[in-house]
Amino acid sequence: MDGYTASELMSIVAMQGFAGISLFSVLLLMALGLAIIFGQMGVINMAHGEFMTIGAYTTFLMSTMAGEFGLVDYYFPVAIIVSFLIAFGAGYLTEWALIRHLYARPLDTLLATWGLSLMLQQVFRTVFGAREVSPTMPDWLQGSWQPTDTIDIPINGLFVLGLTVLLTFAVLYYLYKSRSGVKMRATTQNRMMAGAVGINTKKVDRFTFALGCGIAGVAGAAFTTIASTGPTTGSLYIVDTFMVVVFGGAASLFGTIASAFAIAEAQSIMEFFMSGSMAKVLTLLFVVGVLMIRPEGLFSVKVRK
Repeated sequence: MDGYTASELMSIVAMQGFAGISLFSVLLLMALGLAIIFGQMGVINMAHGEFMTIGAYTTFLMSTMAGEFGLVDYYFPVAIIVSFLIAFGAGYLTEWALIRHLYARPLDTLLATWGLSLMLQQVFRTVFGAREVSPTMPDWLQGSWQPTDTIDIPINGLFVLGLTVLLTFAVLYYLYKSRSGVKMRATTQNRMMAGAVGINTKKVDRFTFALGCGIAGVAGAAFTTIASTGPTTGSLYIVDTFMVVVFGGAASLFGTIASAFAIAEAQSIMEFFMSGSMAKVLTLLFVVGVLMIRPEGLFSVKVRK
């Protein structure tokens, strides 16, 4: 840190802190869907990153169509909704065709969804090519905001942060205030008793898996604002996303939020002062150390089996 004035150091910390918030937003959007699928259903979905990629490619296609009709400034909110619906539909079909046959067999779900992940990557490669693509961003998502002369915050990062906050509150409201959310939590806490009181647990499982995939689609749409998309983009984030969910506590959405924030901020700030690999190693060592003390994660939820 030699050579930096106190003012420069504060600006660096502020800029890296906001970069960490952008990473936090993407990780949280990914982890919200995975927390619902893995935390609520116990399914290890290795193809979760590919559902994010579906959302990213959907946004790219919507951008191309909007460009032909001169609607580039207006397409992005619609693209987020369409990304959710397409990823939701793909998740619904996946649960019906594959996942429902593998409940209570975690190793089989891991292998099956890993195979699905490889298949989807090849489909992306065949349809869109091996090169990464980027949608055309609306003018209102470009540029930056300067709160001081030395701090420059990109508008797209602020947008992704706002979208993450909105979606997080929507998921929490759905789970804790809606009738469907109550059925979902009842199925998680005691599947046999939920079925005994008339809840269609198979229907709840299918909708839960599809909802998690739909949220991953929204994460893909948000991801296009900060990076380009390729066939293997989703797989690059799946390990970090699982780390967020396990570190926070598999069935705790509050734990997922806290975990995503801690991991993203730690990595972002350390990456400025050392190499990216070393920052990741230190973050992983910290997570492993905490999990050795608290194997259930930061925030555990008691579930009756």
